[in-house]
Amino acid sequence: MLKEFKKFAMRGNVMELAIAVVIGAAFGKIVTALVDNIITPIMGILLGGISFENMSFPVDDAVITYGLFIQAVIDFIIIAFAIFLFIKLLNRFKSKKEEEKPVPVPDPQTELLREIRDLLKKEQTPDPQQNPLD
Repeated sequence: MLKEFKKFAMRGNVMELAIAVVIGAAFGKIVTALVDNIITPIMGILLGGISFENMSFPVDDAVITYGLFIQAVIDFIIIAFAIFLFIKLLNRFKSKKEEEKPVPVPDPQTELLREIRDLLKKEQTPDPQQNPLD
């Protein structure tokens, strides 16, 4: 069972997923710092000093802090947009690598064999204009 687990854990997909989780967590911290320290204060200035975190209203014995929800939605939108831009950047590099791949030049012998094959197929197919009883 230990050997089976080791084989599973060392497969490429599992390792890639683990790396993606670690990088995603670090990326999330960076974006959270961006939102908390730069974007939220700027939005507060633009909105006249309003802080989302302090927005709430009391209901009986409880306090509903809807401002924290608004802040979480803003965080999500910014994180989603940042990930979108990052994926778009990665895809641009990926497509450039694909463009750089040289087009394989067919072997002359292989090309000749293909032409012979095509000629043989053409000779074997009956001509629809020709009457088979002739």
